[in-house]
Amino acid sequence: MLEKLIAFIATWIMSVISTMGYGGIVLLMAIESACIPLPSEIIMPFAGFLVYKGEMVLWLVALAGAIGCVVGSIPAYYVGMFGGRPLAERYGKYILLSKQDLDLADRLFAKHGEIIILIARMLPAIRTFIAFPAGVVRMNMSKFIIYTFVGSFIWCWLLAYAGMKFGQNWESLKVYFHEFHYVIAAAGLLFVVWYVRRHFKQN
Repeated sequence: MLEKLIAFIATWIMSVISTMGYGGIVLLMAIESACIPLPSEIIMPFAGFLVYKGEMVLWLVALAGAIGCVVGSIPAYYVGMFGGRPLAERYGKYILLSKQDLDLADRLFAKHGEIIILIARMLPAIRTFIAFPAGVVRMNMSKFIIYTFVGSFIWCWLLAYAGMKFGQNWESLKVYFHEFHYVIAAAGLLFVVWYVRRHFKQN
């Protein structure tokens, strides 16, 4: 059952990227940045594997990922700007955004200021909901987009680079792993399970 689920996730991601190319990366990363548990830890390493195979270019993969992150973050920003905390608390549960997530984002933003947008974009989990407090405090949109883009570009590049290097060593690793996309999907699936369990424990 688990193997089938892993295969389905991997096949779907590969299908989106294979069909839409860089646009598929933009779409998938936009979904990930909109607080929907479709981890970049699946998307970007697989795109990096395609870089290794010569089907994509590393910096374009990172660029597409960063653009997707910006696109997915803007709605969260405006929810914070126009709806405020009450709206996020009321409807956040439908996209697995908990009150504790909002509290953490508020604390980070209060402690570190606007630069936390840049830093948080390179941190798992936190990166998906940090846009909300930026909207609440009405952070300058241009600065928000720049910080989001730069932090996301670095994150996406690192994950894609890891996937590319993994691919370069694939022949020697085949002894331990059956298929590359199973490895990536399994790691991402574990992240999804952790994220969802964490959400329900908090609510």
